[in-house]
This record gives sequence, C-alpha cells and structure tokens, in this order.
Amino acid sequence: MRSAFLYTAIVIVVGLGILEILHLGGSLPAPGAGPAGGATPVAAVAAAGGSLLEGVRQNAADPLSRLFVQMLVIITASRLLGGLFTKMGQPAVVGEMAAGILLGPSLFKLLAPGVFDFVFPVASLGVLKLLSQIGVCLFMFSVGMELETGQVRKKAHTAVVVSHAGIVIPYFLGVVLAYFLYETLAKPGATFTSFALFMGISMSITAFPVLARILQERGLSKTYLGTTAITCAAVDDVTAWSILAFVVAIARSTSMMASAFNLALVVAFVALMLMVVRPGLPRWLGVQNLEAENPSRGLLAVMMCVVLGAALATEIIGIHALFGAFLAGVIMPHAGNIRHKLGVRVENFSSVLFLPLFFAFTGLRTQLGLLDNLNDWLICLGIIGVATAGKLGGTAIVARLTGMEWRDSLKLGALMNTRGLMELIALNIGYDLGILSPRIFTMLVVMALVTTALTGPLLTLIGDGRTSGIWLGFGRRRASVAK
Repeated sequence: MRSAFLYTAIVIVVGLGILEILHLGGSLPAPGAGPAGGATPVAAVAAAGGSLLEGVRQNAADPLSRLFVQMLVIITASRLLGGLFTKMGQPAVVGEMAAGILLGPSLFKLLAPGVFDFVFPVASLGVLKLLSQIGVCLFMFSVGMELETGQVRKKAHTAVVVSHAGIVIPYFLGVVLAYFLYETLAKPGATFTSFALFMGISMSITAFPVLARILQERGLSKTYLGTTAITCAAVDDVTAWSILAFVVAIARSTSMMASAFNLALVVAFVALMLMVVRPGLPRWLGVQNLEAENPSRGLLAVMMCVVLGAALATEIIGIHALFGAFLAGVIMPHAGNIRHKLGVRVENFSSVLFLPLFFAFTGLRTQLGLLDNLNDWLICLGIIGVATAGKLGGTAIVARLTGMEWRDSLKLGALMNTRGLMELIALNIGYDLGILSPRIFTMLVVMALVTTALTGPLLTLIGDGRTSGIWLGFGRRRASVAK
C-alpha cells in the first residue's frame, strides 16, 4: 500500500513539473525568430502540411517504411506460393520463383499499376538489389558447405565423366543457339563471345540444393541413384561456377591483357583460399571452439568475416562477390560438425528473409509482356527444348555408357536438368553485365522455372510410366546383343 502511494505521488509531482515547464517554454521565442516571434515548428507543419492522413502517407513513403512494405509483401507471397507448390508435389523453390515473377510487371503491375508503383517504385530498387545480393552470397556460402569432397572422391570416375558431359554438351548447344539469337536478342553493345558464353552457361547449370531436396523428399538420398546424383551435382556445381567465374572475368575486361590479369588474380585467390586459409582455419579457430555444441558469437563473427572478406576479394578482382562466398563455404572445417551447425543458421536466415527478395528482384526484371508474339514464344519453347535435350539427354546417354541402367540414367538426367535458383543467379549476372537483353532474360527465366518444375513429373514418369519400360527394353536388347 505504501509503495503504491509513493509511486502515485512521484508520478503526479513529476507530471505536474513537466507540464509547468512546457507551459513556460511555450512563451519563449523560436530560435532565429525576431522580437515579434514567429511561427512555431508545429504551426509551420500544420500550415504547410495538410491533414493527418497526408502525414501518414508521407511516413509510408519513407524509404524504411517502403522497404518494410516490400519485405512483407514479398515474404508473404513467397510463403503462400511455396506452400501451394509443395502441396502440388513441386519443390518450394518453384513456388518462390513463380511468386517473384507474379510480383513483377508480368502480373502485379497489370492488375494494380498504382499499388505496384507505390510498393516497388524505381527509386527503391537499389536497396532491394543490395539486400538480395547479400542473401545470394549467404546462400552460396551454405551451398559451398553442403559440398562433400569425400563423396566426389569415392565416385570420381562416374561423377566427373557424367557431370562434365552434362556441362560440355549443353554448353555446346547453348553456344550454337547463341549464333542464331545474337543479332535479335543480345543486348545492344554486347559482344558475340560474351553472349555465347553466357548462353552456354545458362544451359549447363544444375541447382545442387534443389536437387538434394528433391532426393530427400522422395527418399532417394541414400540410394545408389541419389548418391550418384548428389556427387555429379557437386562436381557440376564446382565446374560450372568456376567456368562462370572465368566468363565474368573475361566479360568485364576491356582487353586481352586485362582479361589475363583478372584470370591470374582469380587463380591466385583460389590457391590462397585452398592452400593457406583452408588448412589454417581449424588451428586459428581452435578445435574446442569448433566442437562446441553451440558455436560461440566470436566463432560466428570470425566465420562471417571470412565470408565477407572472400566475397569482397572476388568483387574487387572483377568477378562477383558470390564466388568468394561460395569458396568460403567450400573451405569451412569439418571438425565438430561445424558445417551443419553453421549451415542450419545461415540457410534458414537467408532462405526466409533474403532469398525471396532476390526472387522478387528477378521477377521485377522479368517481363512476360515482352514476349508478345508467337515467334517469341516459339523461341522460348526452343530454348527449353535445347536446354532439356542437352542436360537431360547428354547426362543420360553418358551415364548409360558408363554402365548405369537406362532407367537410372534417365532419372539422373532429369535430376541434373534441375536449374532453380542457381540459374537465376547466373542470369542476373549476365543481365547486370549488359549481355542479356530483357527479352532473352525473360525467356531464360521461364526456361529455369519450367525445367525445375519438370523434374518431379519426369522422375515419376520414368520410374512408373510406360516410357521407362520402353527404354529398359531397349537397354536389355542392346545388352543381349553385346553378349
């Protein structure tokens, strides 16, 4: 009772004191005003400003408020469509990619142009792009940590042969396709070499994380097909991103000498990371810290500094920050299962908060309205056909030649044809470098979405459908003839 009385008395006395000071201060002249006084700041705002609703509108247009609105819209749409596509038997990433496209000019702007311009004004896209790039770098760091070089060594023969064939064959087809599309679909000013190299890489990429999740969802992770697919995808990832790093270095260079210098810097950086930083990290961090059940804040800070430093180095060299982040993940120690501990934290944070921003930013660049005639859609369909024939067909044929059954070979080809987020990352690099025009960028985004969405149905068809029986029969007849 006594405490309540004391509390009430203090509040009343202090409150009255504040009110009295405010009353006395109200008669003071405003800073800079003459003897006659002037309008107070509150009065100036009221005179110039308008209604309360106008003030609310101005607050909503503040860059920070705008960013919060964008994040709320993007994350909600990504979660809803990701869940919907999961129920349809598709990976969640397909729904998130679709959400990004639907939030762009292809649908959102068509249905509600005024609302779209308020949520995604051109002036705000710079911040959205930076945040999405941070998300991609964190994602690539987690991808690098998922790579298991031990599995690659165990299946080195099949993995290297099949995965490299699954890169070289579609890459060749992409370069051939570029020869016919360069004049009409390359961005003005882009050289044929850079356009052809990017078309090749867009045909060759496999989405390692999406593939791993598809295998997990279907219970194939521990099977021979699953382990082979994971190993091939790991080799594919390292090879494709290495090729892309060299392509970017060449595309950003202004001369052969500058290109050679950039490539030399890339090689030197990779050597430093693999030969110095990788063996030194466990000693620098301490085995006890790595084996702790929960990584300390200090350990997490050091790991983040490694990621950021590597990303900064590759950005300065002239390739892209994501390559440094990816390599930082590859060199992370294995002691104490630290990769898994870090991977869970980084991937959950980036996939929920940052990656949807990247999908939306890609969707803002994707304009399906640019494909406004039958010829454009036929070209888009042709790109999808070439990409699928090169990746699925090339991988399946070479896998069969190494001794796999036709059914497993075709399943492996279907899995390697999964492109997903990795494809979008490469396409955005090509767009930012001024190589891909908005039309070809849109076509390639559609190709990435379609080939990723086809993976599940193709696995079902090959595994259970009559088509697989035809292939198996052909394989058995061929084997009997060989005997």
